[in-house]
Amino acid sequence: MTTSIRHIAKLAGTSVSSVSRVLNNSGYASPELRDRVEAAIRTLNYTPSKGARMLRGAPSRMIGLMLPSIEVPFFGILAHAIEQELFQHGYQTLICSTAENMDHEVRYISMLLAQRVDGVIVASAFGSIEHFGVLRDARIPIIAIDRELNGIADDAVMADHAEGGRLMARHLIDLGHRAIAIVGAPAHSQPIQLRLQGITAEMAKDGIAPAIVAMAEEHSFAETYRLARELLASRPEVTAIIGTTDVSAIAAIHAIQDRGFSVPNDYSVVGFDDLPEAAYVFPRLTTVAQPIRDVGRQAARLLEALIEEHQTGDASRQGAIVKVPVTLIERDSTGPVRS
Repeated sequence: MTTSIRHIAKLAGTSVSSVSRVLNNSGYASPELRDRVEAAIRTLNYTPSKGARMLRGAPSRMIGLMLPSIEVPFFGILAHAIEQELFQHGYQTLICSTAENMDHEVRYISMLLAQRVDGVIVASAFGSIEHFGVLRDARIPIIAIDRELNGIADDAVMADHAEGGRLMARHLIDLGHRAIAIVGAPAHSQPIQLRLQGITAEMAKDGIAPAIVAMAEEHSFAETYRLARELLASRPEVTAIIGTTDVSAIAAIHAIQDRGFSVPNDYSVVGFDDLPEAAYVFPRLTTVAQPIRDVGRQAARLLEALIEEHQTGDASRQGAIVKVPVTLIERDSTGPVRS
């Protein structure tokens, strides 16, 4: 007679679902229950089928990648770098684009659990992250990317956003600008908050504050373009605009030019990301470069190492926050303040 998990459950004095939890290594099972189930497996000389081995927690070689939106160029580049790095090491990537919607995040988490992913890389669009706790409960390794998930993620990989904000502000201040406006992506985004902190802290060193901070409700070219147009009409004293992303900065350049002004003769504009488009717009965009592909590859490699640690039972390593350096790339969209 072939031994099944029903026989194991009977010998261990527990339910089939409890045996499944132990074999699956997900959900709560007390140490005493695990000992009973494992003893029953040894006694019955149980050899799992392929399906049972999957339940037991054999690697699925699948990774979940949760991003706010793959329509945003930054996340598209990031996703490609992660997917390529994981593919080279035998993993498939399940890309979950949440459209910055909390319900979508929750539903994708359930899907990733059902798919028995070996790990998850996540950039949450929200400050509230309690819903990721079910991944922790299932002992699934988590890497946060582009932002932190305090208390949830094992590690985080991100650009030094605050330093990038400082570099943007200092560059414009050194060019003589004092009436500096900020336009950009949603302020609830953690990277944007950090950039704003860096910008305002650096400006405060010279006793100045942003002339206006206009943040879009969604990360779109059209919305930032609209905000920039309104800013130009209402605040004539402004001489420079900081776009919190390259998309925001390029939208601001278009708004300036469409109103008949020149960049950088009338307005200086600086961005953040160094997307490929930044070097080809007119004028070429001065921007803070973050190595997007390197951030993605580092996150993938960290997750691979973390998965191996989980599988071998090595829990000695402490969690880390990896901050990748950023640099200012001076091009043609910034210049001395207009006289």
